[in-house]
Amino acid sequence: MDPLYGQRTTYTKSESTEGKWVIVDAKGQVMGRLASKVASMLLGKDKVQFQPGVLVGNRVIIINAGEMVFSGNKMDQKLYHWHSGWFGGLKTRTMKQQKEIVPDKIMYEAIKGMLPKNTHGRKLLTRVRIFQGSQHGMEAQRPEVVN
Repeated sequence: MDPLYGQRTTYTKSESTEGKWVIVDAKGQVMGRLASKVASMLLGKDKVQFQPGVLVGNRVIIINAGEMVFSGNKMDQKLYHWHSGWFGGLKTRTMKQQKEIVPDKIMYEAIKGMLPKNTHGRKLLTRVRIFQGSQHGMEAQRPEVVN
């Protein structure tokens, strides 16, 4: 402690933290609860050196995204909207249709909605990989399995 200036605060830098790769199995888990846990892991809120706006979280691999469980009447009531960019180009799908076509996109959108809406949130989204089945090509990263 410096007697002239008092106690100093140390700040975490992105370069000094190493994010581990972790595997999360989505089979039989509720989509929203799993998405909130994954978003918390990406942000690094489960770590001691958490700093807002600093990349201290883990990188996440989600397997079996096609076998998630949905609570309530989301399959019929929840709608996904996007726009093609042309006049009258608003497209809409129900969750049931989305699950048949691209089931991993449901989890991606849920995690995206729970992250900050800025450049930090977009950077965090690049640290998650979602696979429909149990096979993934990420063995080279030596991921750890997390419950």
